[in-house]
Amino acid sequence: MAFANVKPDTIDFAGDYKLDNVFLHNHLGEITDIKGVMIELNIFESIYSNALTGSIVIADAQNLIGKLQINGTERIAFKLSTPGTKGGDQRDMVDASVETGHPFHIYKITDRRQINQGSIVYTLHFGSREFMRNLRTKVSQAYDGRLDMSVLQILTDEEYLDSKKQISFEPCGNSDKIVIPNLRPFDAINMIARKALPQLSNGVGYYFYETTKGIYFRSWDNMVSVRGSYDRPVKQEFYYMPMNIDRDPNSYENKIQHDYQSVESYRFLNNFHDVAANTVLGTYAHNVITYNIFNKSYKKSDYNYEYEFANSKHTDVANEKSNRERYAIAASSFVDQDDKKISDYKESRVSLQPTTQFLHNEEKGAGYGIDVLQDGIKHAQGESQVNQVTNGTVLTMVVKGQSYLEAGDLIKFNMLANDPSNPTMLDPQYSGKYIITKIRHQVNDKKYTMALECAKDSVRSGFSSSDFRIQRNNNVPDLRNTYSAEEPDIT
Repeated sequence: MAFANVKPDTIDFAGDYKLDNVFLHNHLGEITDIKGVMIELNIFESIYSNALTGSIVIADAQNLIGKLQINGTERIAFKLSTPGTKGGDQRDMVDASVETGHPFHIYKITDRRQINQGSIVYTLHFGSREFMRNLRTKVSQAYDGRLDMSVLQILTDEEYLDSKKQISFEPCGNSDKIVIPNLRPFDAINMIARKALPQLSNGVGYYFYETTKGIYFRSWDNMVSVRGSYDRPVKQEFYYMPMNIDRDPNSYENKIQHDYQSVESYRFLNNFHDVAANTVLGTYAHNVITYNIFNKSYKKSDYNYEYEFANSKHTDVANEKSNRERYAIAASSFVDQDDKKISDYKESRVSLQPTTQFLHNEEKGAGYGIDVLQDGIKHAQGESQVNQVTNGTVLTMVVKGQSYLEAGDLIKFNMLANDPSNPTMLDPQYSGKYIITKIRHQVNDKKYTMALECAKDSVRSGFSSSDFRIQRNNNVPDLRNTYSAEEPDIT
């Protein structure tokens, strides 16, 4: 089977890749290169997933599964890279080698079937070492101090995840005492992530995930901004249109660059304009009633999307000096005859949130380890921020494989507005910056492609707003009593 295999610093075509070997290490210590029998290699990463997983489809005519005694406890080692990218930096490749990287662990075999006489096909499923460590260990311990430091202890503790990978973390602005009640490490970290507040921005909640480059513990604000104030540079710019190239369009380098930035296909899974779902979920307005168990008091906190939008960072606007009027909906316009805006309906969602002071002999609230009076509004902010991402604009697209991209990267997607009067105009709302939330790396014998799922929580150009009010309807309800309106048939 002829796999793409090129010189490390030369790209023959967009989608080319370097994959010299795929070594299988069995439980006996034997090492076998299975690249020649591999049909397809897949690697999955996501900001919603705590660990890397993947699969290898094998066409076996040599009875490898029997000779190597493959049973689901093996390791897979390889290096996958896009040739010539940025000097071969380790963060520009998928390094799962034994020497310089972190091999994957096989955990099951599926879809075994015979395709012809003497040849079978099956799929090996693998995960990162942390994926398997999480299944084998439990955390029963109390942590006190800054929340990101507690997470780092769980990640690096030899009794727990014992990770040796690069860990990128955003410093937290809150501290608290956390008691982990016999949870798996991932569950413990996820529990802490929900309480984490960034040190340099007003976001609420962190994402804990693993990519092909390492482990991350960071906020959405950190994905879209640098230090909570500055625009984050985009990692790649993609086009669904013919590109205007300043240099010679016939040059070989320009064609490859053009192909790397071109989108083969795209589809919007969801638009932010599901107003019904976002209303019920509390994206626009949310009333949180916090009950302080210590002093038997309660407090009502009202969240307003229009007012709070500028207090956190968004895909299309991260610089604190930038125009903040890039709501993903016309939030400043009136939506009904009662002269209210979409964020004025504070009872769209009502939550009861218990909290307490002095839980650990400190006056802080139990929710986030800060002033107990802030627990309600922080809860509402966190819920809205999650909804803006997961129930916002979600785009999927297929592009040529680029090993330096990872989940959590900021990219730019350019799409024409389909306006006959202005054929070169970009779509004002759905073009712009997106965060890559999921990646499927797919390698076969011909090329390396990536299926990206991307999300945005704002728009490139804001929707127009006005003082236009919906005219009141002076009609009165027509009440109809069916008992009076209907005559019984008594014949």
